[in-house]
Amino acid sequence: MRSRPHLVASVIATAAAALVAAVLPSTATARPAPDRADAVRSADSALAAHATQLALTAAQRTSVRDVVIDPDGSRHVRYDRTFAGLPVLGGDLVVHLSPDGTYEGASRATRSDLAVPTVKPAVSAEKAAGLGTSALRAAHPGTALRKVTAKPLLVVDALHGAPQLAWRTTAAGQDAKGNPEAHVVLTNARTGKRIDAWDRLETVTGDGKSLYSGTVPLETTSSGGTYQLKDATRGGTYTGDAQNKTDSCILNICWGRAPATLFTDADNHWGSGTTADRSSAAVDAQYGTDTTWDYYKNVHGRNGIAGDGKGSYNRVHYGNGYNNAFWDDSCFCMTYGDGDGKVFGPLVALDVAGHEMSHGVTSATANLTYSGESGGLNEATSDIFGTLVEFYAKNANDPGDYLIGEKIVRPDFGQAALRYMDKPSKDGKSPDCWNSSVKNLDVHYSSGIANHFAYLLAEGSGKKEIGGVTHDSPTCNGTTVQGIGKDKLGKIWYRALTVYMTSGTNYAAARTATLNAAKDLYGADSAEQKAVAAAWSAVSVG
Repeated sequence: MRSRPHLVASVIATAAAALVAAVLPSTATARPAPDRADAVRSADSALAAHATQLALTAAQRTSVRDVVIDPDGSRHVRYDRTFAGLPVLGGDLVVHLSPDGTYEGASRATRSDLAVPTVKPAVSAEKAAGLGTSALRAAHPGTALRKVTAKPLLVVDALHGAPQLAWRTTAAGQDAKGNPEAHVVLTNARTGKRIDAWDRLETVTGDGKSLYSGTVPLETTSSGGTYQLKDATRGGTYTGDAQNKTDSCILNICWGRAPATLFTDADNHWGSGTTADRSSAAVDAQYGTDTTWDYYKNVHGRNGIAGDGKGSYNRVHYGNGYNNAFWDDSCFCMTYGDGDGKVFGPLVALDVAGHEMSHGVTSATANLTYSGESGGLNEATSDIFGTLVEFYAKNANDPGDYLIGEKIVRPDFGQAALRYMDKPSKDGKSPDCWNSSVKNLDVHYSSGIANHFAYLLAEGSGKKEIGGVTHDSPTCNGTTVQGIGKDKLGKIWYRALTVYMTSGTNYAAARTATLNAAKDLYGADSAEQKAVAAAWSAVSVG
């Protein structure tokens, strides 16, 4: 693993990276995209035409739950089903259609026809409710639950073998601290035999006092009367305590890893906002993971760092006074040191989290080699998206700006931030303008050219105040550059990264990639494409 104690360094295990390129058709050749209504009409027709194959009968009804339309126009329509008016557990199916609406198949939770002999229960709703409340209390032994209530719903269960009439009973109550507890029990409505049971509150909303971002909301998991810092709504992301231990690794080969002991809490109110409570750094890490997940999902449609819906995890309190944070593909995890208190504090700030997790996105897409100009672009990509995550959060305690790591630096570091996107040379080592020797610099410095480009593209040249910080960006060719906004910067850079950049992309190729991306998104000779060209010229690329 690479480690730079004087910088936020990043570890990329390139050998294990899975390349995922979401290639969209260009605007010149793409067929008109179908809308949701078109997709549903085509899928409804497919259901009617393939009813026998899909085991659809006159006693069933379907309702659309979700529609996904791929960039190439392929459509995926998800249906829920009822039988004789009852919801069917396991009755959902997804109809897959080609871009022209041709049926290509279906994904089904069950292949049964869903029929049950009768829809009249032999077990009463009151009996089912009692079974539900008993199961809730049994799931939380030693807890004095109050305000307990139960709501049974008659369903057809097709999840557990042959379809059967069942009561799906949700029982809920509060513990002594007022926190919710809930349980679901599935009971055969003819025999009263329990079929299955599970916690209803897999995730609950808590809050945490962070070191850098104030009090923030957290999605956590209720388990056995306690709460885990684990978020099922974001792919199971979680945060653990490395207990000040380190990995045993050489060249990305690890035979021993520091632990990630899952943080738990009794009342779902985490941390104290100070380093005296080990949970405070965990709050920052989990909040950073949540916010980065949401940014990629809501802005770029990316479902998780690898695009597969799976969550990563965090290790905080790594090492002893460790002045570093890094992403590691081999564990698909983020690791944060506590800092030595002189150069850095705990390295769990929001833009650091966004930066490091974006290395995972780069690894899963362009996989930019971590040396030379491509390495500078790799680092810049993380600086760009880490900054955009900070803006996305709209956190009053850490407002968006174009400084990197400003929250973690301490007096001995000697400057206000790790890096400055408006004028990279303010750190004393990063160039503002491209030259032929840039490829020989450390990647944390050669990133300056792309960082400078990104700032100019978003905000333009000249002096202004952003996030309470004075920014003043020059140009290398003496021109005045007009910005197009940080949102368009993000969309252009993301498309360039995921569609056009490759492992060996250099600055000249990055110019071409972003020009192509701007053309795809906004059209040839658009104001946005011209702004991209002007911003690159302003940093002496092209």
